[in-house]
Order: sequence, then C-alpha cells, then structure tokens
Amino acid sequence: MDASLPIQAIAADVFVAPQLEADAMPIAARMGFKSVVCNRPDNEGGSDQPSSERMSQSAAAAGLQFAYLPVSGAFQTPEQVAAMAKLLQELPRPLLMYCRSGARSANLYRQAISG
Repeated sequence: MDASLPIQAIAADVFVAPQLEADAMPIAARMGFKSVVCNRPDNEGGSDQPSSERMSQSAAAAGLQFAYLPVSGAFQTPEQVAAMAKLLQELPRPLLMYCRSGARSANLYRQAISG
C-alpha cells in the first residue's frame, strides 16, 4: 500500500488509521481500498470532526463501501464486536477502519476475529 494516508496494517487486507477527512476517501480508493469502516462516534471530537454522513457520501463518490459502527474507546460491547465480525465477512477488502487514533479500531478488529 502507498503511504499517502497515515495507515497501519493489522492484517494482510485490513488497515487502521486515525481520524480521516472526507478528502481522504478518493485517496483511499486510489490506494486500492474497497471499503471503509468508521468506528468514531459523530461529534466525539467536536464540530470540526467530519460527520459519518459526510464521510459516507465522500466514500460513495469515490466508489468505496462505507459502514458506520461507532464504539467507545474504553469498551466495546459484545453486540458491537458481533457487528464488526459481520462487517468483516460482508465488506470487500482491502478494508480501512478508522477512529480517533486507530487504536480502538485495531482493538475492535482483534476482538471480532477472536470471537
């Protein structure tokens, strides 16, 4: 993968990133990603944070599938872990997950695959 975005590989076809902006979606598509998952709740970082709706629209315009699965940084419920496991089965890869720093996305992924 090209290093145009601040991404980290956590599996062969799954990557995490810190908060992205809407203009990152076409870059992600050019890098070869097929889908994006937002794990950061809307407005967690204040009004400057792009909404999941804006990110979804930008992802769709770039030809990417987009899923919004907001989770707390401190704890992910069994239902959220199960929802992520389902997304991992359904979404095309390579997959890019993001949150504030990338850490909660990585943790959620690890929980979802160990389920």
